Amino acid sequence: MASKLNLRWLSLFLFSISIAISVAELCHQDDKKALLNIKKAFNNPYILTSWDPQTDCCHWYCVKCNRTTHRITSLTIFADDRLSGQIPPYVGDLPFLETLILHKLPNLTGPIHPNIAKLHNLKYLDLSWNSLSGPIPDFLSTLSNLFVLSLSFNNFNGTIPNSLSKLPNLGGLELDRNNLTGEIPDSFGYFTGEQGPSLFLSHNQLSGKIPSSLSRLNFTSIDLSRNKLKGDAFMIFGSNKTVQIVDLSRNQLEFNLSEAVFPQSLTSLDVNHNKVFGGLRPEMTKLNFQYLNVSYNRLCGEIPVGGELQKFDVYEYFHNKCLCGAPLGSCSK
Repeated sequence: MASKLNLRWLSLFLFSISIAISVAELCHQDDKKALLNIKKAFNNPYILTSWDPQTDCCHWYCVKCNRTTHRITSLTIFADDRLSGQIPPYVGDLPFLETLILHKLPNLTGPIHPNIAKLHNLKYLDLSWNSLSGPIPDFLSTLSNLFVLSLSFNNFNGTIPNSLSKLPNLGGLELDRNNLTGEIPDSFGYFTGEQGPSLFLSHNQLSGKIPSSLSRLNFTSIDLSRNKLKGDAFMIFGSNKTVQIVDLSRNQLEFNLSEAVFPQSLTSLDVNHNKVFGGLRPEMTKLNFQYLNVSYNRLCGEIPVGGELQKFDVYEYFHNKCLCGAPLGSCSK
Protein backbone atom coordinates (compact mmCIF):
# COMPACT_ATOMS: atom_id res chain seq x y z
CA MET A 1 0.00 0.00 0.00
CA ALA A 2 2.80 2.40 0.92
CA SER A 3 4.61 1.63 -2.30
CA LYS A 4 1.48 2.46 -4.32
CA LEU A 5 1.13 5.80 -2.51
CA ASN A 6 4.78 6.57 -3.14
CA LEU A 7 4.34 5.86 -6.82
CA ARG A 8 1.27 8.06 -6.93
CA TRP A 9 3.06 10.95 -5.27
CA LEU A 10 6.04 10.46 -7.57
CA SER A 11 3.77 10.57 -10.59
CA LEU A 12 2.09 13.73 -9.38
CA PHE A 13 5.50 15.29 -8.70
CA LEU A 14 6.79 14.47 -12.17
CA PHE A 15 3.57 15.74 -13.75
CA SER A 16 3.84 19.03 -11.88
CA ILE A 17 7.45 19.38 -13.01
CA SER A 18 6.44 18.80 -16.64
CA ILE A 19 3.69 21.42 -16.33
CA ALA A 20 6.14 23.90 -14.84
CA ILE A 21 8.59 23.34 -17.70
CA SER A 22 5.85 23.67 -20.32
CA VAL A 23 4.73 27.06 -19.02
CA ALA A 24 8.23 28.41 -18.41
CA GLU A 25 8.72 31.80 -20.07
CA LEU A 26 11.67 31.60 -22.46
CA CYS A 27 11.03 34.78 -24.41
CA HIS A 28 12.88 37.87 -23.18
CA GLN A 29 10.44 40.34 -21.66
CA ASP A 30 11.85 43.28 -23.62
CA ASP A 31 11.28 41.40 -26.87
CA LYS A 32 7.77 40.48 -25.79
CA LYS A 33 6.96 44.09 -24.98
CA ALA A 34 8.23 45.21 -28.40
CA LEU A 35 6.15 42.58 -30.21
CA LEU A 36 2.98 43.51 -28.32
CA ASN A 37 3.58 47.16 -29.20
CA ILE A 38 3.97 46.15 -32.87
CA LYS A 39 0.70 44.23 -32.69
CA LYS A 40 -1.08 47.22 -31.16
CA ALA A 41 0.37 49.60 -33.76
CA PHE A 42 -1.07 47.36 -36.48
CA ASN A 43 -4.49 47.46 -34.73
CA ASN A 44 -4.35 43.84 -33.53
CA PRO A 45 -4.66 42.12 -36.91
CA TYR A 46 -5.99 38.58 -37.18
CA ILE A 47 -2.64 37.25 -38.44
CA LEU A 48 -1.14 38.10 -35.03
CA THR A 49 -3.90 36.44 -32.97
CA SER A 50 -1.42 34.03 -31.40
CA TRP A 51 0.44 36.96 -29.84
CA ASP A 52 -1.17 36.41 -26.45
CA PRO A 53 0.66 38.15 -23.57
CA GLN A 54 -0.12 35.15 -21.35
CA THR A 55 1.94 32.81 -23.54
CA ASP A 56 5.60 32.46 -24.44
CA CYS A 57 6.36 34.73 -27.42
CA CYS A 58 8.95 32.25 -28.74
CA HIS A 59 5.94 30.15 -29.78
CA TRP A 60 4.04 32.93 -31.50
CA TYR A 61 3.22 32.84 -35.20
CA CYS A 62 5.55 34.90 -37.46
CA VAL A 63 8.30 34.86 -34.82
CA LYS A 64 11.48 32.83 -34.25
CA CYS A 65 13.76 32.78 -31.23
CA ASN A 66 17.38 31.79 -30.88
CA ARG A 67 17.41 28.33 -29.28
CA THR A 68 20.16 29.27 -26.84
CA THR A 69 19.52 32.89 -25.93
CA HIS A 70 15.76 32.85 -26.62
CA ARG A 71 16.00 36.35 -28.10
CA ILE A 72 13.82 37.15 -31.11
CA THR A 73 15.88 36.70 -34.31
CA SER A 74 13.17 36.65 -36.97
CA LEU A 75 9.94 38.54 -37.60
CA THR A 76 8.12 37.51 -40.77
CA ILE A 77 4.66 38.86 -41.57
CA PHE A 78 3.36 38.32 -45.11
CA ALA A 79 0.35 37.98 -47.38
CA ASP A 80 -2.33 39.75 -45.35
CA ASP A 81 -4.44 42.47 -46.96
CA ARG A 82 -6.18 43.18 -43.64
CA LEU A 83 -3.05 44.40 -41.88
CA SER A 84 -2.73 48.16 -42.27
CA GLY A 85 -0.67 51.08 -41.09
CA GLN A 86 2.95 52.11 -41.24
CA ILE A 87 6.08 50.28 -40.11
CA PRO A 88 5.96 50.67 -36.31
CA PRO A 89 8.94 52.27 -34.57
CA TYR A 90 8.96 49.32 -32.16
CA VAL A 91 10.67 47.05 -34.72
CA GLY A 92 13.83 48.86 -33.64
CA ASP A 93 13.34 47.45 -30.12
CA LEU A 94 14.27 43.92 -31.23
CA PRO A 95 18.07 44.27 -31.10
CA PHE A 96 18.87 40.66 -31.97
CA LEU A 97 16.71 40.59 -35.08
CA GLU A 98 18.49 38.99 -38.07
CA THR A 99 15.51 38.66 -40.39
CA LEU A 100 12.76 41.22 -40.91
CA ILE A 101 10.23 40.37 -43.59
CA LEU A 102 7.11 42.47 -44.14
CA HIS A 103 5.98 41.12 -47.52
CA LYS A 104 2.82 41.34 -49.61
CA LEU A 105 1.02 43.66 -47.22
CA PRO A 106 -0.81 45.97 -49.65
CA ASN A 107 -2.02 48.28 -46.88
CA LEU A 108 1.42 48.77 -45.34
CA THR A 109 2.15 52.39 -46.24
CA GLY A 110 4.44 55.30 -45.48
CA PRO A 111 8.24 55.48 -45.31
CA ILE A 112 10.83 53.08 -43.90
CA HIS A 113 10.97 53.93 -40.22
CA PRO A 114 14.41 55.22 -39.10
CA ASN A 115 14.37 52.91 -36.06
CA ILE A 116 15.24 50.07 -38.43
CA ALA A 117 18.75 51.55 -38.35
CA LYS A 118 19.01 50.24 -34.76
CA LEU A 119 18.92 46.63 -35.99
CA HIS A 120 22.67 46.13 -36.35
CA ASN A 121 22.37 42.31 -36.49
CA LEU A 122 19.98 42.41 -39.44
CA LYS A 123 20.98 40.16 -42.37
CA TYR A 124 17.74 39.95 -44.37
CA LEU A 125 15.50 42.96 -44.85
CA ASP A 126 12.56 42.25 -47.15
CA LEU A 127 9.95 44.99 -47.43
CA SER A 128 8.79 44.00 -50.91
CA TRP A 129 5.29 43.98 -52.45
CA ASN A 130 3.81 46.60 -50.14
CA SER A 131 2.64 50.20 -50.62
CA LEU A 132 5.64 51.88 -48.99
CA SER A 133 6.67 55.28 -50.32
CA GLY A 134 9.12 58.12 -49.94
CA PRO A 135 12.85 58.04 -50.69
CA ILE A 136 15.12 55.09 -49.99
CA PRO A 137 16.84 56.27 -46.80
CA ASP A 138 20.59 56.65 -46.38
CA PHE A 139 20.49 55.05 -42.95
CA LEU A 140 20.11 51.60 -44.51
CA SER A 141 23.83 51.79 -45.32
CA THR A 142 24.60 51.50 -41.58
CA LEU A 143 23.25 47.93 -41.45
CA SER A 144 26.67 46.44 -42.04
CA ASN A 145 25.58 42.79 -41.68
CA LEU A 146 22.90 43.07 -44.35
CA PHE A 147 23.10 40.33 -46.97
CA VAL A 148 19.79 40.86 -48.78
CA LEU A 149 17.95 44.17 -49.18
CA SER A 150 14.64 43.84 -51.03
CA LEU A 151 12.44 46.91 -51.51
CA SER A 152 10.86 45.89 -54.81
CA PHE A 153 7.20 46.37 -55.79
CA ASN A 154 6.56 49.53 -53.77
CA ASN A 155 6.16 53.24 -54.48
CA PHE A 156 9.61 54.49 -53.51
CA ASN A 157 10.74 57.60 -55.37
CA GLY A 158 13.76 59.85 -55.64
CA THR A 159 17.28 58.74 -56.43
CA ILE A 160 19.16 55.64 -55.32
CA PRO A 161 21.46 56.49 -52.40
CA ASN A 162 25.17 56.30 -53.19
CA SER A 163 25.71 55.05 -49.65
CA LEU A 164 24.24 51.60 -50.32
CA SER A 165 27.62 50.60 -51.78
CA LYS A 166 29.02 50.84 -48.23
CA LEU A 167 27.20 47.63 -47.26
CA PRO A 168 30.17 45.23 -47.04
CA ASN A 169 28.26 41.93 -47.06
CA LEU A 170 25.49 42.68 -49.53
CA GLY A 171 24.72 39.77 -51.84
CA GLY A 172 21.41 40.92 -53.28
CA LEU A 173 19.93 44.37 -53.91
CA GLU A 174 16.34 44.48 -55.17
CA LEU A 175 14.96 47.95 -55.92
CA ASP A 176 12.89 46.99 -58.96
CA ARG A 177 9.32 48.10 -59.69
CA ASN A 178 9.34 51.44 -57.94
CA ASN A 179 9.35 55.06 -59.13
CA LEU A 180 13.07 55.71 -58.76
CA THR A 181 14.67 58.40 -60.90
CA GLY A 182 18.14 59.73 -61.64
CA GLU A 183 21.22 57.72 -62.55
CA ILE A 184 22.60 54.43 -61.29
CA PRO A 185 25.16 55.53 -58.68
CA ASP A 186 28.78 55.39 -59.81
CA SER A 187 29.52 54.06 -56.31
CA PHE A 188 27.86 50.76 -57.31
CA GLY A 189 31.15 49.82 -58.94
CA TYR A 190 32.85 50.02 -55.55
CA PHE A 191 31.13 47.41 -53.43
CA THR A 192 33.59 45.60 -51.18
CA GLY A 193 35.41 42.73 -52.92
CA GLU A 194 35.34 41.64 -56.56
CA GLN A 195 31.84 40.17 -56.46
CA GLY A 196 29.05 42.72 -56.52
CA PRO A 197 25.53 41.92 -55.30
CA SER A 198 22.91 40.58 -57.66
CA LEU A 199 21.41 43.83 -58.87
CA PHE A 200 17.72 44.30 -59.70
CA LEU A 201 16.81 47.85 -60.73
CA SER A 202 14.19 47.19 -63.41
CA HIS A 203 10.83 48.91 -63.93
CA ASN A 204 11.88 52.33 -62.68
CA GLN A 205 12.56 55.67 -64.37
CA LEU A 206 16.35 55.53 -64.18
CA SER A 207 18.19 57.56 -66.80
CA GLY A 208 21.67 58.43 -67.99
CA LYS A 209 24.43 55.94 -68.76
CA ILE A 210 25.29 52.72 -67.00
CA PRO A 211 28.30 53.75 -64.89
CA SER A 212 31.63 52.55 -66.29
CA SER A 213 32.69 51.73 -62.71
CA LEU A 214 30.60 48.54 -62.93
CA SER A 215 33.47 47.07 -64.97
CA ARG A 216 35.37 46.69 -61.68
CA LEU A 217 32.99 44.03 -60.35
CA ASN A 218 31.24 40.81 -61.23
CA PHE A 219 27.50 40.62 -60.87
CA THR A 220 25.98 37.14 -60.98
CA SER A 221 22.65 38.64 -62.08
CA ILE A 222 21.94 42.16 -63.26
CA ASP A 223 18.53 43.41 -64.36
CA LEU A 224 18.32 47.02 -65.56
CA SER A 225 15.32 46.51 -67.83
CA ARG A 226 12.45 48.94 -68.42
CA ASN A 227 14.25 52.15 -67.59
CA LYS A 228 15.50 55.05 -69.72
CA LEU A 229 19.18 54.15 -69.84
CA LYS A 230 21.37 55.28 -72.73
CA GLY A 231 24.84 54.52 -74.05
CA ASP A 232 26.61 51.18 -74.00
CA ALA A 233 26.75 48.18 -71.68
CA PHE A 234 30.28 46.89 -72.33
CA MET A 235 31.21 47.34 -68.68
CA ILE A 236 28.96 44.43 -67.73
CA PHE A 237 30.66 41.98 -70.08
CA GLY A 238 34.22 40.76 -70.59
CA SER A 239 36.07 37.47 -70.90
CA ASN A 240 37.09 37.58 -67.24
CA LYS A 241 33.55 38.13 -65.93
CA THR A 242 31.33 35.53 -64.27
CA VAL A 243 27.96 37.16 -64.91
CA GLN A 244 25.20 34.64 -65.69
CA ILE A 245 22.00 36.63 -66.24
CA VAL A 246 21.81 40.04 -67.94
CA ASP A 247 18.56 41.85 -68.73
CA LEU A 248 18.91 45.25 -70.41
CA SER A 249 15.65 45.18 -72.32
CA ARG A 250 13.38 48.15 -73.01
CA ASN A 251 15.86 50.96 -72.56
CA GLN A 252 17.48 53.35 -75.01
CA LEU A 253 20.87 51.66 -75.11
CA GLU A 254 22.89 52.07 -78.30
CA PHE A 255 26.06 50.03 -78.86
CA ASN A 256 27.68 47.58 -81.27
CA LEU A 257 26.85 44.06 -80.14
CA SER A 258 29.65 42.73 -82.36
CA GLU A 259 32.17 44.36 -80.03
CA ALA A 260 30.77 42.89 -76.82
CA VAL A 261 32.89 40.09 -75.35
CA PHE A 262 30.61 37.68 -73.55
CA PRO A 263 31.94 35.52 -70.69
CA GLN A 264 31.57 31.74 -70.75
CA SER A 265 29.32 31.98 -67.70
CA LEU A 266 26.56 33.88 -69.54
CA THR A 267 23.33 31.83 -69.74
CA SER A 268 20.69 34.53 -70.24
CA LEU A 269 20.88 37.72 -72.30
CA ASP A 270 17.96 40.04 -73.05
CA VAL A 271 18.54 43.30 -74.94
CA ASN A 272 15.17 43.57 -76.71
CA HIS A 273 13.66 47.00 -77.50
CA ASN A 274 16.87 49.05 -77.61
CA LYS A 275 18.98 50.60 -80.36
CA VAL A 276 21.65 47.90 -80.43
CA PHE A 277 23.40 47.52 -83.79
CA GLY A 278 26.11 45.31 -85.30
CA GLY A 279 25.65 41.56 -85.42
CA LEU A 280 25.90 38.33 -83.46
CA ARG A 281 29.45 37.11 -82.89
CA PRO A 282 30.29 33.52 -83.95
CA GLU A 283 31.66 33.01 -80.41
CA MET A 284 28.08 33.14 -79.16
CA THR A 285 27.61 29.57 -80.43
CA LYS A 286 29.96 28.42 -77.65
CA LEU A 287 27.75 29.79 -74.89
CA ASN A 288 25.18 27.69 -73.04
CA PHE A 289 22.26 30.05 -73.49
CA GLN A 290 19.10 29.17 -71.62
CA TYR A 291 17.48 32.40 -72.81
CA LEU A 292 18.32 34.92 -75.52
CA ASN A 293 16.32 37.86 -76.88
CA VAL A 294 17.76 40.45 -79.27
CA SER A 295 14.49 41.49 -80.95
CA TYR A 296 13.46 45.07 -81.76
CA ASN A 297 16.94 46.43 -82.38
CA ARG A 298 19.06 47.41 -85.39
CA LEU A 299 21.08 44.23 -85.85
CA CYS A 300 22.32 42.96 -89.22
CA GLY A 301 24.05 39.93 -90.62
CA GLU A 302 23.58 36.19 -90.40
CA ILE A 303 22.73 34.46 -87.14
CA PRO A 304 25.68 32.11 -86.47
CA VAL A 305 24.81 28.44 -86.78
CA GLY A 306 25.51 26.17 -83.84
CA GLY A 307 25.30 25.98 -80.10
CA GLU A 308 21.99 27.12 -78.67
CA LEU A 309 21.24 29.93 -81.11
CA GLN A 310 18.80 28.01 -83.29
CA LYS A 311 16.71 26.67 -80.40
CA PHE A 312 15.10 30.09 -79.94
CA ASP A 313 12.17 31.01 -82.15
CA VAL A 314 11.65 33.90 -84.53
CA TYR A 315 10.23 36.15 -81.80
CA GLU A 316 13.59 36.38 -80.04
CA TYR A 317 15.23 37.70 -83.24
CA PHE A 318 12.64 39.57 -85.28
CA HIS A 319 12.20 43.32 -85.85
CA ASN A 320 15.85 44.02 -86.57
CA LYS A 321 17.33 45.97 -89.46
CA CYS A 322 18.67 43.11 -91.54
CA LEU A 323 19.27 40.11 -89.29
CA CYS A 324 18.84 36.86 -91.18
CA GLY A 325 19.36 33.11 -91.04
CA ALA A 326 17.60 30.42 -89.02
CA PRO A 327 15.23 30.78 -87.30
CA LEU A 328 14.62 33.90 -89.42
CA GLY A 329 14.45 33.80 -93.20
CA SER A 330 17.48 32.90 -95.24
CA CYS A 331 20.02 35.60 -96.05
CA SER A 332 19.99 37.14 -99.51
CA LYS A 333 23.03 36.39 -101.62
